[in-house]
Amino acid sequence: MFLFVFIPILGFILIAVNLIFATKNPYQEKDSAFECGFHSFLGQNRTQFSISFFIFALLFLLFDLEILLVYPYIVSAYNNSVIGLIFMLIFFIVLTLGFVFELGKKALNIDSRQISSLNN
Repeated sequence: MFLFVFIPILGFILIAVNLIFATKNPYQEKDSAFECGFHSFLGQNRTQFSISFFIFALLFLLFDLEILLVYPYIVSAYNNSVIGLIFMLIFFIVLTLGFVFELGKKALNIDSRQISSLNN
């Protein structure tokens, strides 16, 4: 109960201290929109790039979540029975089959313009 009362009060106190003591020095450069500290130049903010970057990121997220799902089993492996081991093996087999399918579809190959210009 102490944490449910103390944490919000501490949060409000820290926000109030920030609002009171923070220096406010707005100027045009500070208030303008920017990307990575630089203003976007005309025509550079909407360049096309390959969708395979998104696919690669989604596949990385999938296998990253695999580790998150396996961690509780590993921590309690001493107390788990053979049934838990069988479920983990089935889980790994399904993920491995999915990974082999992705390799077959060449989802992890990202073609760059340099490589395609060298092949031509």
